[in-house]
Amino acid sequence: MLVTRRDFLKTSAVTAGVAITGMGFALAPVEAHAAELRKDLGEATQTTTICPYCGVGCGLVVHASDGKVINIEGDSEHPINQGTACSKGASLYQMANNDNRLTTVRYRAANATEWQDLSWDEAIPMIAQRVKATRDATFEETNTAGNTVNRTLGIGSLGSAALDNEECWLYQKFLRAMGLVYIGHQARN
Repeated sequence: MLVTRRDFLKTSAVTAGVAITGMGFALAPVEAHAAELRKDLGEATQTTTICPYCGVGCGLVVHASDGKVINIEGDSEHPINQGTACSKGASLYQMANNDNRLTTVRYRAANATEWQDLSWDEAIPMIAQRVKATRDATFEETNTAGNTVNRTLGIGSLGSAALDNEECWLYQKFLRAMGLVYIGHQARN
């Protein structure tokens, strides 16, 4: 008996359909539950953002109410992911709403064994002073050959995929203006 490829595919599809429905799987369309899950988002504030995990730059929509994240989903208007999210991006809600997440700046002084909580008002000037002191101590105007280099080898930066193109451009300008040479990005390192 001669079986064509088309006949084989038809027979296989019918056989698979009968087998699947015989195991209790319903092949009839089912109403999506997404509308039911989204019904409480009407009063929430929507903010678009970029997924912080990898270098793809998928767009997300964050819904917040009373200062708390209540939903995170893929941005259907974003050209990269068009509303989809990978398993890491889909788990961002759990990152935002986690009892174990640190919500303060943690600082451990040199040679100390205990951590202490700092406010952002305390931490930001401390970081700025240390960056400036390191830059001043390691800045080179010329190298050993006498060439003008205007650089610091004492500071490096490893960027994140959570920045969009405009933020990356601005951040690069800032780092280059400080004289940094060691500049990397997690998507290529």
